[in-house]
Amino acid sequence: MIAYQIQSSSRRCSRTGRELQPGERFYSVLYDREGKWVREDLSVEAWQGPPPDAFSFWLSRVPDKEQSRRVIVDDEVLTACFERLAEDPEPQKLRFRYIVALLLMRRKRLKFEDVEIKDGQEVLVLRDVRTRTCHRVVNPQLTEQELMDVEQEVEKLLGVA
Repeated sequence: MIAYQIQSSSRRCSRTGRELQPGERFYSVLYDREGKWVREDLSVEAWQGPPPDAFSFWLSRVPDKEQSRRVIVDDEVLTACFERLAEDPEPQKLRFRYIVALLLMRRKRLKFEDVEIKDGQEVLVLRDVRTRTCHRVVNPQLTEQELMDVEQEVEKLLGVA
């Protein structure tokens, strides 16, 4: 199993300590701190714009008790995460980018075009259906269990599970 040691939504504003209420909008900020993903949730009142060291951020809503716990993450947020990881060779981030690419393919934002072999490694060639930009994504050759574990961690981190 691949451990990311990331936090799911705390449902509490990290600046004020106030508990976020069902139906309330809040911001989540993702940081890359010494190779680890750190998530911070902020109430709308505490939000002063994206911190300069933020890797990514998005606006969410605390689900009502009757609603599913599933929070929808905008394709633009996923695409921004995907693109920011493009040049990072760190294995953890290669796995993260690969799973985000699969999520974007599932959402039909990226389209599979080809597979290339580069330095003995499989590389997926994907095209952004909106911008027509071509992306190359290293296949980290995860086992089925590792794939499920990483996907679950990515979804937990982004609040989509």
